[in-house]
Amino acid sequence: MIFAAGRGERMRPLTDTSPKPLLRVGGKHLIEWHLDKLAAMGVREVVINTSYLAEQFPATLGDGSRWNLVIHYIDEGPVPLETGGGMLNAMNRLGDEPFLLVNGDIWIDLDFANLSPDPASLAHLLMVKNPAHVADGDFALGADGFLVVDGPQRLTYSGIGVYRAALFDDWQSVLDEHPGSHEAPPRFPLAPLLRAAMRKRRIGGELFTGTWVDVGTPQRLAELDASLRQHIL
Repeated sequence: MIFAAGRGERMRPLTDTSPKPLLRVGGKHLIEWHLDKLAAMGVREVVINTSYLAEQFPATLGDGSRWNLVIHYIDEGPVPLETGGGMLNAMNRLGDEPFLLVNGDIWIDLDFANLSPDPASLAHLLMVKNPAHVADGDFALGADGFLVVDGPQRLTYSGIGVYRAALFDDWQSVLDEHPGSHEAPPRFPLAPLLRAAMRKRRIGGELFTGTWVDVGTPQRLAELDASLRQHIL
């Protein structure tokens, strides 16, 4: 699954006319870097959730056949369902087997095949060292390979992980006080579910030390584009 439903406010004015995952970097759309990697590792079906300028995704990417993929688009409507609600809403497409989740607004120098396809925990998250624009990080990685909510050396979640549908088995009790969880379809973030599972030592993780970019501003997009073009040339 590729998350692609966000508005991309920090990327304006570039995102006034284009969803952030469809911005071009290094000669192709940002999301295409992910599709290339997914196809190379043998994935054959991809779910892309959309909301803002949703019609541009199928118009740009088609049905996925150019990558030998089948792309399933899920339009969440004018207001996205957030990360947790978006994933829950896609479960009928994702099925019960572990699945790879990738944020559509990142770039990473990673062979996705290096990720374990069958995590022992409810989810296995790829973590990175905190970039300059992140002060405190998200979670801490213990020496035993499990993530914890708090720790002395918090890392940043890369936006890539292998998930099991069972993470959502008790989602309503975890998010009972979140107002969006009572909407139809439910709208809620993923982080509370991850934190609840971390407290039960059920979320694994690993540190990625290669190149990773949170393409969150026009400046970072331009810097990544220049770096990639220099490498290509």
